[in-house]
Amino acid sequence: MNTTRLEAFSDGVIAILITIMVLEFKTPHEATLAALRPLLPVFLSYLLSFVILGIYWNNHHHLLHITERVSGSVLWANLHLLFWLSMIPFTTAWMSEHHEAPLPVAVYGGVLLCASIAWLILKERIVRLDANTRLREAVGSDLKGKASFAAYMAAVPLAFVWPPLSIGLYVLVALVWLAPDRRIESKV
Repeated sequence: MNTTRLEAFSDGVIAILITIMVLEFKTPHEATLAALRPLLPVFLSYLLSFVILGIYWNNHHHLLHITERVSGSVLWANLHLLFWLSMIPFTTAWMSEHHEAPLPVAVYGGVLLCASIAWLILKERIVRLDANTRLREAVGSDLKGKASFAAYMAAVPLAFVWPPLSIGLYVLVALVWLAPDRRIESKV
């Protein structure tokens, strides 16, 4: 099977997730700047999660562009990734309401950690499918992926010590991945 349907399905799911997140914004009852102030944590959480979903969407596009075909194991690995991405709207809403509480910040990071694991599994399944050498060459040692995984691993328990530090690590990982993965882009 080629990658077209898988890419279209994944694009649709990610678009729905972004839409679900924006629905968390509640319109202020007053038409003042002060009425927007309580929405700042909601907006910042939404912005971070929007960027994270955008990063996954962008890199997913590049990953599938270099992939020639998919198998059942790739389809399941992709669904595994989409499952964890689908948890982002819930954890975003919880963290935005309780951004100083350790548990919501840790759960948010746990979902990001699981999504990164799912991403690594998806890449591994694609590489193994037909010894995709272009992808293997493009990914190389995947230092950026391993560093991101380590940051998430550190951020989850750190949320119970100082939640802002964990949130800072989530932002740092997003900033590192903001530009598309040029390793894959160069092989397309």
